[in-house]
Amino acid sequence: MKKRMSEKGLKLLEGYEGIRLVAYLDTAGVWTIGVGHTGPEVHEGMIATLEQVRKWLDEDVREAEDAVNRAVKVALTQDMFDSLASFVFNLGATQFAKSTLLRKLNAGDYVGAGKEFKRWVYSGGKVTPGLVKRRHSEAEAFLNA
Repeated sequence: MKKRMSEKGLKLLEGYEGIRLVAYLDTAGVWTIGVGHTGPEVHEGMIATLEQVRKWLDEDVREAEDAVNRAVKVALTQDMFDSLASFVFNLGATQFAKSTLLRKLNAGDYVGAGKEFKRWVYSGGKVTPGLVKRRHSEAEAFLNA
């Protein structure tokens, strides 16, 4: 059975990403709007409604959930799943699929996988304080599940 993010996980994700109704350039220079939504339709000056933000969030979270469900071959608690879905939401499914974190996790090394979160704190080639805080929180939830 496919797992989905819990309400607790969604609230944490919204806290990490924030909710922005006007498009902005993120730390990597990517146009972003809503709750971390990016894509070819996002552009400078774009304004969204809360209804549109919720629709994008549902779609984007579903993509992250599906990526975790496809890639992870070991059992996960809900907190572990939520941490990974948040990670994939931010990082992207392709990077996650190639990560040492996933390789360690699928080998049954939960502790080793949890320690890998801290490696993913760069945006635009620089350590980003917001990502350091986020990865610490994701790792903590993952390891203390």
